[in-house]
Amino acid sequence: MRRFQRDATTRTRFGRVRELPLAWLRARHTTWVLPALLLVLLALGDLWTGSGFRMISWVVIVPALTASLAGVGTTAVFSVLSAAAYLLMDSVLDTSPATGLAGFLLVVAAGVVSVAACAVRRANERRAEKFALASDVVRDTVLRPLPHQWGGLDWSALYVPADHVARVGGDFYDLQPSPHGTRVVLGDVQGKGIGAVAAVAVLLGTFREAGYHEPLLRDVARRLETRMKRQQAYSRFIGQNEGDRFATAVVLSFDPVEPGTVRRGTSGMDLLTLGHEPPLAIGPDGVRSLASTGGVPLGMGELSCDGPEHGGPRIVREGLADDETLLLFTDGVTEARDRDGVFYPLQQDLERALAEDPGIARPDRLVRYVRDAVARHIVGARWESDDLTLLALRPLPVEPQREAFP
Repeated sequence: MRRFQRDATTRTRFGRVRELPLAWLRARHTTWVLPALLLVLLALGDLWTGSGFRMISWVVIVPALTASLAGVGTTAVFSVLSAAAYLLMDSVLDTSPATGLAGFLLVVAAGVVSVAACAVRRANERRAEKFALASDVVRDTVLRPLPHQWGGLDWSALYVPADHVARVGGDFYDLQPSPHGTRVVLGDVQGKGIGAVAAVAVLLGTFREAGYHEPLLRDVARRLETRMKRQQAYSRFIGQNEGDRFATAVVLSFDPVEPGTVRRGTSGMDLLTLGHEPPLAIGPDGVRSLASTGGVPLGMGELSCDGPEHGGPRIVREGLADDETLLLFTDGVTEARDRDGVFYPLQQDLERALAEDPGIARPDRLVRYVRDAVARHIVGARWESDDLTLLALRPLPVEPQREAFP
């Protein structure tokens, strides 16, 4: 539950990442507070108990605590302070030389070990930070950052990979403005690991080129199918035992609008579902599921009856009202299960929430609501999680001046 909320906050465009309490304690201006407080309390406790009970011997905890919170330098300082405090208490209470020497050597040994452990921890943290930075670079390269209100669409997205260490998985989405309208894709590559990430990278690269240049949406789908087939062949050639990896996807094409033209009424778009659940349209009149075109997943085109000889995959013409938001999602949402194995009822939950607060239909609020609802649903679940991706879209009233981006 905590990991889901942390990753969900990290992947959205809204707000800043919440700092964890441990991260706050590691801030430079607070790392010395707890060790210093503990050291003072132990010294006062030793004075109170007297020589009959040597509480100052517990001072070995101080460098150990510092090593878990602060850097090597601070740990070394508190190791020296702990040894000095032990000597001071020994002189004040006038303990026997044998007992005092043994305790002092224990405190010194604890300080040395704590400094060494802190050095190892810091080295591991730096290594993890470099790995996280590399993962973020990979993610931002594959799932490129997009401007706000891109391609004439007010949009909001959430991406939560199942592997929160790798930070990138098999889900993908993108928006590509073009002279033929704004093209949108959201999909899910079968499987996990580096092979799935590689398939995501090649599919998105193909979509960005085909979505810009191809005038027809079915030609964009053909290019994606061909690229997935090539990726399958490449994986077999280099000896990756992945089987015939495939990808489900939803591909949209919003009608082009002349720059400066005010949209009125319904915005037209073409819809193609390739083995993927169709989007939901959320507005004041409720929640409706758009039609499924029945296309097969990418990489399995030979199973389709709508091959090139039949004119390609079937395209459905849809309309979206001005106050409706289109929600695209992967199976990480609809297959999220609670502790009893019950799937999250996305459409029914949105209908109930929309009746209570019509304002959640806004793209940013919609994504946040579904994120929080799924997080609440999976509390205590013992089922394996999957990548979760949400993309909410609403055509803007006025189309901004479009530029040709590479």
